[in-house]
Amino acid sequence: MTTAIGIAYLVASLLFILGLRMLSSPVTARNGNRVAAVGMTIALGATFFQKDLSNYGLIAGAIVVGAVIGVGSARQVKMTAMPQMVAIFNGMGGGAAALVSALEFVHQTTGHATIQTSQAATIALGAAIGSISFAGSIVAFVKLQELITSSAFQFRWTKFANGLIFLALIALGGAITAGSTSRLVLGVLLGLALLLGLVLVFPIGGADMPVVIALMNSLTGLAAALTGFVLNNELLIVGGALVGASGTLLTLLMAKAMNRPVTNVLFGGFGATLSVEASLPPGVTIREISVGDAAVLMSYSHRVVIVPGYGLAVAQAQHQVRELADLLNDRGVQVKYAIHPVAGRMPGHMNVLLAEADVPYSQVYEMDAINGEFPSTDVVLVVGANDITNPGARDDPGSAIYGMPILNVDFAANIIVLKRSMRPGFAGIDNPLYYNPKTSMLFGDARDSLQRLVAAVKSQPGATSQFGQDKKPLAISR
Repeated sequence: MTTAIGIAYLVASLLFILGLRMLSSPVTARNGNRVAAVGMTIALGATFFQKDLSNYGLIAGAIVVGAVIGVGSARQVKMTAMPQMVAIFNGMGGGAAALVSALEFVHQTTGHATIQTSQAATIALGAAIGSISFAGSIVAFVKLQELITSSAFQFRWTKFANGLIFLALIALGGAITAGSTSRLVLGVLLGLALLLGLVLVFPIGGADMPVVIALMNSLTGLAAALTGFVLNNELLIVGGALVGASGTLLTLLMAKAMNRPVTNVLFGGFGATLSVEASLPPGVTIREISVGDAAVLMSYSHRVVIVPGYGLAVAQAQHQVRELADLLNDRGVQVKYAIHPVAGRMPGHMNVLLAEADVPYSQVYEMDAINGEFPSTDVVLVVGANDITNPGARDDPGSAIYGMPILNVDFAANIIVLKRSMRPGFAGIDNPLYYNPKTSMLFGDARDSLQRLVAAVKSQPGATSQFGQDKKPLAISR
């Protein structure tokens, strides 16, 4: 039986690895989820045959409850709330790892004067890291849900307090590793780890949440792997290591996409000032465009690039933007979608949004692949994207996001921005793009604006534009 369980765990591990590999591409991501789900089903089934396992009813009940909550949440959650769901589910994983480590400590110290050094160190690490991930993920959830302010801020004592808590955790972990069996010591360690998770993530601004979510994910994976060592469960070690490694790589990729080290994300207080409404610089006016003019401009263009942002998710307008793109394609207009690595509220948020609307993968381009095409683009349609199109990140050394790679939409011949108002983005930073002479603002709900654009494009004469014709984009007078 032990051999059969080992083989089942091996198969499950291979399926986890294959599923994770398939998640790297939008084309195979859905099947990757299915493959990983099959692996988890095999793992759960094999675990029921572990020796000395007796509480089958409790385990089965927990699985049923978890499945109901998970399926219900996944089906009912709106696309705008997907990052919050990821954050809180990730937090539950970290919390579970911390609880398992704590309970194993109680189990191993009951009736024993000492505990093995390696086990004690692993328990202390698993409990601390899991608690940090749990508390940090909960803060990320409430910020993304806008239950508290999403702006970043820094107190003078924040870094000092973080350092003191961290040193205290090392001391308590060292005491447990040295052989302390005091449950009070473990309780204080858990409490301080929770506090560290709170004070570490609470000051971080909403614009950094994609990095924070990836970082908390890596910590949860590490805590799960440590729990695997505590329980002597090889599959938990492999699964946790995969999650931890992928989360770490994703964290580094997200930080690189923002051209900032992870330490700056955690301690820099990016976007600390949140403006309620942008004020126009002296002598600058906003150019507005009508739906009809915008439809004409796009209908008679050669190349149009659509830049989706969180505003598109808020309006649930992914199907309308797909319909608009299809209409333009039917007219012979080349349409592409430009995706910034940190667009939205979590890594891959815009990719998931467009996939939900069945946007062809061949039309979706990442930032590095599309940036060189903006100078030859006739029209860029920016739908609810703020910070990722802010030229201040490229041109203004005084900008809080200076150095962050952006989509160079201001290089295009014409820019149309769909926004509700002149309110700044999630980072609370004003966007000079809106004052660019080539930029026209179309104010209103993104879904309503796109529906009206679709109707206006349909009303245009049926002749289609052909690539290669010597035809320049129309200049709209304002």
